[in-house]
Order: sequence, then C-alpha cells, then structure tokens
Amino acid sequence: MSILIKPVITEKMTAASEDLNRYGFIVDRRANKIQIKSAVEDMYGVSVLSVRTMTYGGKSKSRFTKGGLIQGKTNAFKKAIVQLPEGESIDFYSNI
Repeated sequence: MSILIKPVITEKMTAASEDLNRYGFIVDRRANKIQIKSAVEDMYGVSVLSVRTMTYGGKSKSRFTKGGLIQGKTNAFKKAIVQLPEGESIDFYSNI
C-alpha cells in the first residue's frame, strides 16, 4: 500500500509551507496518522511534529450535452497536513 499519493501544490499550501512550515499531501484513505508520519519521514528524511487529516467525499457532477444528460461522481480522497520543526523543509521541485 503506497501511503503518499501526491503532494498538494497550491497557492494556499505554498504560503503555509513558507510561513508555518506545513506541507500537504493526498494520502491513501485507509492510512492513519502514524503511517502517514512514518511515510513522510522515510521518503523525505525529515522529522514530523504533527499530522492533521481530513477526508473529502466525492461530489456529484452533471452536465448537459448534445446526447443528453451525463451524470457522474468525483473520487473521494484523504488529505494530510504535515507540520515540520523549525529549520527543516521539503523541496518538491528537486527531482524535476
């Protein structure tokens, strides 16, 4: 089970990482805070102070097309906010 799916790179999370040393990740929905903490520490080589998680449900979407009404649903996901101690950071752009 791969716990970390992808990092959240938005304007809001970039500001939080610069000001408060917090980083966001989309994680596996079955992962708990202890597993998320160990996965971040193993992958990026940093120590983690705290982990906050939130679960988002899928949204129903519909649109009108020439062929009629198309309905669907977006995927549900879990997001984790990881706080690092002062002086440590994660560089998401180092391997590009």
